[in-house]
Amino acid sequence: MITPAFELSQDPDFLTIIIKIPYARASEFDVYFEGEDFKFYAKPYFLRLTLPGRIVEDGREKASYNTDKGTFTIQLPKEIPGQYFEGLDMLTSLLAPKKLRAAKPLVEEIAASAQLSEEEEEEFDWEIEQTPYKETAESTLQQQYCYGFGNLRSAVFQRLQDELSDVIDIKDPDRVPVDERRRKRLAAEAAKFDPDHYLADFFEDEAIQHVLKYKPWWVDAHKKKMALQEESHQEHDRQTFVVFSEEEREQLRKFKNKSHLLDKRARHHVYLSLIDILLAYCYEICVNEGDKNVESSWNVRKLSATLCWLESFTSIHDVLVSFGRRVLCYPLHRHFRLVTRAIDDAVMILQLGKGAVLKCLLDIHKIFRENDPSYILNDLFITDYCVWIQKTKSKKLAALAESLQKATLTKSHIGLELEELEAAAVLVQEEESKLKAAGTVSKQQLPSSESETSDSEESSSTSSSETEGSDSDERESSTSEDGKINSLQGALQEERTAPLIDCNGLRQDTNTSMFETAF
Repeated sequence: MITPAFELSQDPDFLTIIIKIPYARASEFDVYFEGEDFKFYAKPYFLRLTLPGRIVEDGREKASYNTDKGTFTIQLPKEIPGQYFEGLDMLTSLLAPKKLRAAKPLVEEIAASAQLSEEEEEEFDWEIEQTPYKETAESTLQQQYCYGFGNLRSAVFQRLQDELSDVIDIKDPDRVPVDERRRKRLAAEAAKFDPDHYLADFFEDEAIQHVLKYKPWWVDAHKKKMALQEESHQEHDRQTFVVFSEEEREQLRKFKNKSHLLDKRARHHVYLSLIDILLAYCYEICVNEGDKNVESSWNVRKLSATLCWLESFTSIHDVLVSFGRRVLCYPLHRHFRLVTRAIDDAVMILQLGKGAVLKCLLDIHKIFRENDPSYILNDLFITDYCVWIQKTKSKKLAALAESLQKATLTKSHIGLELEELEAAAVLVQEEESKLKAAGTVSKQQLPSSESETSDSEESSSTSSSETEGSDSDERESSTSEDGKINSLQGALQEERTAPLIDCNGLRQDTNTSMFETAF
C-alpha cells in the first residue's frame, strides 16, 4: 500500500485533512474516524493517522474530491469546539505506528511509555552537577560500548571499517570507552590548534565581520514571535512561525514512526547532543551565508563532537567548551565571535519550538544524505532525532533554551591560552608600531640635516677659495724670487698631464695610472 501525501489544518471548529490521490478512483474510497483515530483507503492508497485531539461524527463532516488536482479534502468536526490541536505539521508523529501481530507483545511498551511520560513531566535541572560514568575492569569485560542516538547503537562500525575514517575521527569506537574517547579528542584538538591561524583571523577579521552580518530565516521568525509575545504577554504556540517546504514534508512522510524508550540518563544525553549538533549547523549556515557547498557536510560533522567523536556530554558547559575548541581548531574561519554567534542562533531555534528544530534537522539530514559516506550519521543520529523531536514537549525545549542562554563561555574556558596569545600579539604589534613611528620621524629629520650639511659645504668651499687666493699670491711672489724652479715645475707638470699610451695602444690618464700605482 502507498502512503499518500497529506497535510492538515484547522479552525476553531473543524480539522481539515487534504490527501493527494492522483491515481485513485474517487468512487471507491473508505473513510473511518473516531476519537483520535483516522483511516482512509482508496486503492492503492492507505493512510492511518493518530490525531493530537479528538474528533466526532455528528453530521457536520464534509468530503470533496478535486479531479484536476487529484486531492481529497475532508472536514471533521472537533469534539470540543475551540480546542487547539498542536503539532499538525509533525507528519511523522501523526502516522500511526504498526502494531505487533503477536498474541502477546514481546515488549510491554505501554507500561514503559507511561512511566517515562511521568518522568517527562518532572522539571529537570539542566545545571545539575553530574559525574561521568567510570568503567571498571569488570564492567569493561561485560559492557559493549555504545553510541548513536541515546547511545542505543553498537557494532555498527565493525562492518564499515573502510568508510570509518571518512566519517568520524575516532578509530574502532566499538572498543573505546567514553572517557578514553574524550581524552583522545582533547589531545587531537590541542595538536591541531594553530596559533598563527587564530591570530590571523583575530587581527584581520574583515571576512568574519562580513559573514556575521548574515541573518538566517530563524532570526526574522524569532523577532515576530517575540513581538507577538510582548503585545499579548503570553505564549503564541498557535501561531505558525515555521513553514515546511514540500520536499521537507515528503521526507517527513518517508520516516517510519517509532517509539524511543529512553531512561532519564539517556534523555539527558539526547538533549545535550541536540545542542551540540545545532551549534555545528548554525556555524555552517553563518559562514556560508545559507548556501550549501562541498564543505557543508564536513563542517557540520567536524564541529560536532557528538558526530565526529561519538562524545557523550554531561553538561551544557561541556558542550559549549567542546564546540568552541573545535571552531578554533578545524574550519577555515576560526574566530571566537563565530562561537558566540552560533550559541545565540541555537537559543533562538530552541525558543521557536520543535518546528524550528525539526526544520534544521531535516536540512542536516539532506546535507548528509547527499554526501557519501556521511549518510551513516543519518542512520546513527539524525533520522532518530527527526522522529523523536516531533513528540518532544515544547516546554522541555523552552527550558533547554533558557539554560543555554544562561550558560557562559569565555576564552579562558577553551583551554588553548587564547588570552595570553592575544596579549603577546598585541605587545608585538605595539612594538612594531613604535619602530615604524621612529623610522618615520628619522625620515622627517633627514632634509634639515641635509640643508645643514649643504651650508657647511658652502662655507668650507668659501674658505677654500680664499685659501686658494692667498696661495696664488704667495706663488706669484715665490715665482719672482725663484723663476728657474717654477719653470722646471711647469715643464714637469706639462709632462705629467700629457696623455700616455700603454703597450697595448690604449690611452690612459696619468691620474689613473698614479692612482693604480699608489693603490
